[in-house]
Amino acid sequence: MAENYNDLQAFIAVAREGNFTRAAAKLGLSQSALSHKIREMEERLGLRLLTRTTRSVSPTEAGERLLRVLVPNFDNIDEAIGSLSELRDKPSGTIRISTTSDYAADSILWPALERLLPQYPDVNVEVICDPTLTDIVAERFDAGISLGEQVAKDMIAVPIGPPTRLVVVGSPAYLDGRPTIDTPHDLAKHDCINMRFLTHGGLYIWEFEKNGIPLNVRVEGRITFNNVNRILLAALAHFGLAYLPEAMVLPHIRAGALRQVLDDWCPLFPGYHLYYASRRQPSAAFSLLIDALRYRGRT
Repeated sequence: MAENYNDLQAFIAVAREGNFTRAAAKLGLSQSALSHKIREMEERLGLRLLTRTTRSVSPTEAGERLLRVLVPNFDNIDEAIGSLSELRDKPSGTIRISTTSDYAADSILWPALERLLPQYPDVNVEVICDPTLTDIVAERFDAGISLGEQVAKDMIAVPIGPPTRLVVVGSPAYLDGRPTIDTPHDLAKHDCINMRFLTHGGLYIWEFEKNGIPLNVRVEGRITFNNVNRILLAALAHFGLAYLPEAMVLPHIRAGALRQVLDDWCPLFPGYHLYYASRRQPSAAFSLLIDALRYRGRT
């Protein structure tokens, strides 16, 4: 009994999304058609592959076993099909990128794409901003962008920006008349603008270091975002202290709109990197993107 390729692909999509509606949208099917397709497949196999509840869909034991076999093989098929574009005269295909930072997407990725894409009209790029560390292999992204210290050891990492650091800033209108800030412990006396990670719901703990000794501080405040651009806007609007990439706030510091504190507690760390699976064979389009993004030091 041979299963239809499209039916197997539909099963993988539902299992990955954990939701028939999202999977149907990705596959270009109606939800009822997709549900019928999966039900027929289960009937042919004589096994339930998915457990359905009112809130979610998850693989059964049989479904998990089937996924372990199907996913790597389907990824290899997709990669082989994608590699056929190398036979064409011009690089082509779609590159999917997940980035943990809107700031990196705006200040590093977009300028590179703005230069690259007009030269290669057959190259398409999809960029997803997610402050959590996406499993790029499981989610079928071609690459991810995050700070170098966050990249898994089994990934190939390419630096796309210089070493960087986060700095604590507040507007003069906020800071004037409030308690001085000499150490990170003094942040307890201030309103701080928090960053929340949506996947696990936790707040980012502000990380400091001085004389080689790390110090992590949980801060409190009235406003929380999951986006650094909104945190910057709140700091400029005098709502509290923000902990943001130095390059992002430097123009506002120079203009007098923000003032930096705790400078000697904010160490340098590896900047943003593009990373991808070591087993991946880069396509011509992907190689062009790597070359356009690669950081080569100051010129």
